[in-house]
Amino acid sequence: MKNLYLFLIALFYVNTATAQWHWQNPLPQGNTLTSVYFPGPNIGYAVGVVGTVIKTSDGGANWTILSSGTSNDLSSVCFPTPDIGYAVGDAGTIIKTTDGGTNWSVLTSKPGYGLGSAFFTDANTGYVAGFHNPYPSPGYGFLIKTTDGGATWDTLLIRAKYGLGPAFFTDSNNGYVAKANFPSTDDTILKTTDGGLSWTVLTTGTTAGLRSFYFTDANTGYVAGTTYPSYQGIILKTIDGGMNWDSLSIGTTGSLTSIYFTDANTGYAASNSGDIIKTTDGGTSWSALSSGTTTMFTSIYFTDANTGYAAGSGIFLKTTNGGVNWTSLVSGTREWLGSDYFTDANTGYVVGDNGTILKTTDGGTNWNVLTSGTPTSFWSVYFTDANTGFVSGNIYSNGYECILKTTNGGSTWDTVPTGIQGCLTSIFFTDANTGYAVGCNGTILKTTNAGLSWNPQSSGAWDCLNSVFFADADTGYAVGEYGTFVKTTDGGTTWTLSMIPTIDIFTSVFFTDPNTGYVVGYDPTGYDPGLMIKTIDGGLHWDTISFVPGYGYFSVYFTDANTGYAVGYTPNSGLIMKTINSGTTWNVLKCESSYYLGSVFFPDGNTGYAVGPAGTILKTDNGGGPVEVNDKNPVSNSLRLYPDPASNKLNIESVENGSLSLFNLNGVLLLKQVISAPGSTIDVSNLPNGLYVIKVVGEKEVFTGKFIKE
Repeated sequence: MKNLYLFLIALFYVNTATAQWHWQNPLPQGNTLTSVYFPGPNIGYAVGVVGTVIKTSDGGANWTILSSGTSNDLSSVCFPTPDIGYAVGDAGTIIKTTDGGTNWSVLTSKPGYGLGSAFFTDANTGYVAGFHNPYPSPGYGFLIKTTDGGATWDTLLIRAKYGLGPAFFTDSNNGYVAKANFPSTDDTILKTTDGGLSWTVLTTGTTAGLRSFYFTDANTGYVAGTTYPSYQGIILKTIDGGMNWDSLSIGTTGSLTSIYFTDANTGYAASNSGDIIKTTDGGTSWSALSSGTTTMFTSIYFTDANTGYAAGSGIFLKTTNGGVNWTSLVSGTREWLGSDYFTDANTGYVVGDNGTILKTTDGGTNWNVLTSGTPTSFWSVYFTDANTGFVSGNIYSNGYECILKTTNGGSTWDTVPTGIQGCLTSIFFTDANTGYAVGCNGTILKTTNAGLSWNPQSSGAWDCLNSVFFADADTGYAVGEYGTFVKTTDGGTTWTLSMIPTIDIFTSVFFTDPNTGYVVGYDPTGYDPGLMIKTIDGGLHWDTISFVPGYGYFSVYFTDANTGYAVGYTPNSGLIMKTINSGTTWNVLKCESSYYLGSVFFPDGNTGYAVGPAGTILKTDNGGGPVEVNDKNPVSNSLRLYPDPASNKLNIESVENGSLSLFNLNGVLLLKQVISAPGSTIDVSNLPNGLYVIKVVGEKEVFTGKFIKE
């Protein structure tokens, strides 16, 4: 258990000033974008999940990923001037820039608060709407206002039971806010004429969740959203400043997420099913535009009558002819990617779904699509030299599995039938001629002629094997479902089965020498955390080196005996972890991806690549970033927290006075205060359910503990 505390302490010291891992595919990035805003014809911003902020200065031709200072999901962005901007999102996050996005400061962050909309009438005056769910108490919507550029905020509105979503102001005094979800027809839209001091209820006569406002003048406005219980798109229009609202005939069934007008008559709306509709007569009639996608749109924005942008889940489109044609601003594959292998720092291969094989010869600056000749899925790739490589997976040839082989650096691939039915999940070679492949039903295959033929070996396992690794020519290991672990010490002639007592599915194995190895995995039930275990005696005994609720690991890789990496997922994003002391402690590195990561590979000590779903390829040039522990005092686990689980009050018993910090498992600081020994109490009633970590920095020691909020 001591290692757990060491691990949790390591979580907190993550360098987030600069990107440690950066996107290589898709470009400019692959996360879902939630909001687009252009303060000028060429300068624009988009925000999205896991703190994503990107900027263009040339009308969308090129985009730069900015460091937002948060890993919370962002849902809305607004720039009242080209340099001063705000973005809001989950966990009560509000961030601000005063230099065009170069630097962002976190103005506030509150767990349990979801902020869905931001609207600023000038650089200092703005409104933010959202929802708070103080479980188990009923939730409520709220609207807050600042008049000093976000330094302070006043609560203007609190509405019971439902969240407040879109906000829109036609001038400094007149504004609207609407409910973002169901269930009642009451209080659908509220209006102020005095800058939010008082509000009038405007009823629309429809049960709808409203997502986006746009007013073309002081009296004429539109709001788009979703009807209930039909869950179809709806647009309401007013011509008298909100006193009356008419439902328009829009000709689409998709739930509408965003609406924008370029003049009094011409407007656009986007849906969660990839629809974009357009009106040229002030909403009387709407026509469907061809977006070329069925993926969810979250935001649409036009900079002039012809030029517009539509963003969403892995998509970012631009039109220059009023929506007649749309071109993608995102380049690169969106296929699921499952494995990567590099023959040197610049030359590498990535494989995945639908026969995808990608190759780079310039360190990932460019990725070329190779022709595999099959539409099925690849799970593993391995090269024995610069030209000779193998891929395995769900590759059927006459009803049997086969392996593909290239001898010319991927220019062409030949099938090598194996005679085995079932997926081959992992492939590994000990030299140019000798290789192994593992897969379903405990399958282990071996080749001694550079992959021309493969012979089955008896593993003794019946569950699927997911990963194979050889520490030397004779000593090899394979792991799989529900604690399956097999080992050979004679080059595969015989294999010994050892079932490690766990329900976890092992996904990856790596040995730094014949005796010292690591296995990672996840719990398929979802109730227990991901698992990392280590052996120093060739698998006879295993120690748990990391046990973190909510996390799962899919790949582990060591560049030397001390330095290793593990990738996987957290509840909200991909996960990259690093150790520099042979797994005793692990640090969470900053991860730019919202998708889980399934494979990691380092061709040298500094250069690393990680891949995952939706075409995700990330790269680091500095070993993943610095690893540092700032507290010089020794770490102790002598901190008692009770009750555990806690719902309202948490009692803390410490042997020293000190500074208390409360973190979630993403390392986000949620609370900081001074406590006194021997006991103190903190209020945790507003925290969302989950696991949290307490750290107390005393005069002589650092104390840590964890508790569950429920």
